[in-house]
Amino acid sequence: MPEQNQERKSKITASRKLMLKSLLLARAKEALEQEIIDKEEEKKRYLTERVPPQNTGGLSFRELQELCRELHSKIDIVDEERYDIEAKVIHNTREIQDLNLKVFDLRGKFKRPNLRRVRVSADAILRSLLGSKHKVSMDLRANLKSVKKEDAEKERPVEVRDWRKNVEAMSGMEGRKKMFDAASVPPQ
Repeated sequence: MPEQNQERKSKITASRKLMLKSLLLARAKEALEQEIIDKEEEKKRYLTERVPPQNTGGLSFRELQELCRELHSKIDIVDEERYDIEAKVIHNTREIQDLNLKVFDLRGKFKRPNLRRVRVSADAILRSLLGSKHKVSMDLRANLKSVKKEDAEKERPVEVRDWRKNVEAMSGMEGRKKMFDAASVPPQ
């Protein structure tokens, strides 16, 4: 059991790993070279199918000119096709980029701007909800109970005492007992 707690040692030695790595690289190099050869053979086969070999040995000057005109017309057609294909590729790449941007926007990968706090009154909220036809004013302060300041001040008698005496009286366990006793005694 203590062997399982220790770090696992690799079953393959370093030299074996190096040898396997070099074999993999050699195999990949061979596959790459074979792929290049296959592409060249495919290109040659395609060209022999599409472009038959030209026999210009016994042709007159006019026949050579006619052959050149035919070749130029074929070149023009191929160039037009190539241009059309390039235009389609450019269009598709732009469309792919736009779709990628939309995907990022939907995922939320973009940086969101900081929102500013806007103060809106209750009347403005009601106007936006109900529309401009309804004129509703909402005075929230009208429903509040009014309290006169003079009455509140008269109810509380203000005693001016020396604060130092109060601190000394409340310090220690005796002060806490006084506070407890004062809280438990009902007011008269």
